[in-house]
Amino acid sequence: MGLRLPTSLSRIVKPARIFEEFPAPSYRGAQKQALSDIQSAFEADNDVVLVRAPTGSGKSLLARAIAGCARRANAEDPTKPVGAYYTTPQVSQLDDVAGDDLLADLNVIRGKNNYSCILPGETNTPVNQAPCARERAFDCQVKHRCPYFSDRSIASNRDIAAMTLAYFMQTAGSDVFGTRDVVVIDEAHGLGQWAEMYATIDLGPETVPMWESKRPPDIDDLEDLAAYAEGLIAVSERRKEELKGNAELTPQEVADRDSLNELVSDLQWFLEDYRDPESVTTWVVDQLDGEGSPVTVKPMNPERYLKHTIWDRGQKFALLSATILNKESFCANVGLDPDRVALVEVPHTFPVENRPLYDVTQGKMTYEHREQTLPDIARTVVRVMTGHPDEKGLIHCHSYAIKEQLRDHLDDFGVGERVRGHDRDDRDGQLSSWKRTDDPDVFLSVKMEEALDLEGDLCRWQVICKAPYPNTRDSRVARRLEDGEWGWYYRAALRTVIQACGRVVRAPDDHGATYVADSSLLDLFERARHDMPDWFAAQVDRMSEPDLPAFDPAGATAGDSGGRSSRKRRTRRSRSRSASGRDRSSPMADVWDTE
Repeated sequence: MGLRLPTSLSRIVKPARIFEEFPAPSYRGAQKQALSDIQSAFEADNDVVLVRAPTGSGKSLLARAIAGCARRANAEDPTKPVGAYYTTPQVSQLDDVAGDDLLADLNVIRGKNNYSCILPGETNTPVNQAPCARERAFDCQVKHRCPYFSDRSIASNRDIAAMTLAYFMQTAGSDVFGTRDVVVIDEAHGLGQWAEMYATIDLGPETVPMWESKRPPDIDDLEDLAAYAEGLIAVSERRKEELKGNAELTPQEVADRDSLNELVSDLQWFLEDYRDPESVTTWVVDQLDGEGSPVTVKPMNPERYLKHTIWDRGQKFALLSATILNKESFCANVGLDPDRVALVEVPHTFPVENRPLYDVTQGKMTYEHREQTLPDIARTVVRVMTGHPDEKGLIHCHSYAIKEQLRDHLDDFGVGERVRGHDRDDRDGQLSSWKRTDDPDVFLSVKMEEALDLEGDLCRWQVICKAPYPNTRDSRVARRLEDGEWGWYYRAALRTVIQACGRVVRAPDDHGATYVADSSLLDLFERARHDMPDWFAAQVDRMSEPDLPAFDPAGATAGDSGGRSSRKRRTRRSRSRSASGRDRSSPMADVWDTE
């Protein structure tokens, strides 16, 4: 049985206001019907309403209307929560909200590292490293004007506070951001996955300040990890006491102190939960390279974590996404009682012929087949480029290894001057540069299946190189498959594909083609058919093999403009940096905005 929210508070939200709270001057597509269905779902006394709304349906406007239904201050019972939270896991989504005039009353607050100190001589210092964080008993005379504390004060005192999901989770238990009446989570399809990732504890040189002197032994099981964690906590506490004794800390010592606080908190939480005989959490541990190498410990089931960080934060919830594919499975994964959850389906209003799928499969892209298949995919990409000589394209590479190999093949074929890419440290800059150019460049991307708006001529075609199945080397994934959770495995991949397909068609009059290159995608479409939204099934049913031009590298660059040599050199230097760039601990690091 899943979590049941307090039913005695079920009438706090005022769904009858949903139409007057809609912020746009008129409706488009299926928005009016969606609002009516959402209103009915809340009036039926559901605690949670899942809104499955496809790309371009105006989810942010629907979210604002729902948030506006929250109970207001000075209403009939002043002891009950008021106001609403709007939260999303994606930084770019929050940026869009902050820049939308129709959503101006969503008061945005971000993590401290996104704000600069205003003290003289500190204007280039992020607030999380400012004198108030470095100096013991520092009394800031301008705290009332500090951009971070000012935004925090405004957001905490207004009807709707907007923040990333990471910040929302971090403020659980905060006196500033307590329980509110309504919580709206946009792009909520991966809530369980994000919670698991956010609850993951990574022990390595980036998270353990004394790593070189406290490398772990060979960790065979959770008991080994518990013993190592106890020793690490003891050393960390001693180092924290040393830092407390300093009147002023250096920026590096501030970073170490914050890392130690987080490390101790995480490890104590793990030890408490692991040794609690009544805990329902299953933990798994990975140490891929043996003694002395980094360790990762992960919870299999996020219910306990989500209860504290999400479900205790509101009385009513609206979760919006294009890809909440299966209500019962979603509820089980996040700890909700499906009997208290309603699903509202918003139809797709973009013509299916404007968003075609094309079968250009060349074989499997599994690890054992990749060396054989990838050159054929590269040749196909050249043919697709030739068929779109004057239009920008996007390649979903799935991993940096595939991206580098594909780039090498395209360089060898002589079309590299039309190709761009990014590494882990410059993704935003390279993406912005590509979006700004008028040249028909092709962008090799990694983990850009979500939160990317490429409307109109920003991009007219894309290629999905690999079926995006979860990594079976991850012990959490392997454990799920051992338990027979193959439906979850296929839904996870399908969700990513559907999200990817939405990048290039953003409006009813927009159009863009998606080419699928991995034959495993065809198998995925068959296995996950019963979980497909009807509008995506219609795309799959219309999928055809395109009549592509012959392999002709010269033709693939025929629409390209000149004057690119300097940029090409910069791109090659970027690729060299990528080869030696450090890997981030979480695959969500590129989209999460953390402190």
